[in-house]
Amino acid sequence: MKQSSCSMQLANKTDRYVAFKVKTTNPKQYCVRPNIGVVLPGSTCDVTVTMQAQREAPADLQCKDKFLVQSVAAENGAATQDISAAMFNKEPGKVVDECKLRVIYVPTSSPSPFSEDSEQGSSARSLENGTPNSTLPQSVSH
Repeated sequence: MKQSSCSMQLANKTDRYVAFKVKTTNPKQYCVRPNIGVVLPGSTCDVTVTMQAQREAPADLQCKDKFLVQSVAAENGAATQDISAAMFNKEPGKVVDECKLRVIYVPTSSPSPFSEDSEQGSSARSLENGTPNSTLPQSVSH
């Protein structure tokens, strides 16, 4: 099973700068770029999740891996280098939004066990936010 990737778009629908951080339950298996960043007011940021190549797909195509996207209001003019782990600490009076996404393997009829876009021919798996019919890419709004 070869390396595969998918993308998600983070949308900032507020008039504040928003810092984000993406965590996963299986960091050795996934590469998230960027895994931290700042989304300017009214704009979006594309995040690419790449799954490392695996020797074989699970027989039942089930996956327990999950992602957590955290976001918090940042100071105006903030940049990626200004982000610290402490910004995402939950404290009284501070709002840290969280969106949990689980990994879903998508079977396909092509030789690759995972598929994102048939026209690109690249392989990937979808992240799903818990609702049966929504798969990424989708916007995570804050």
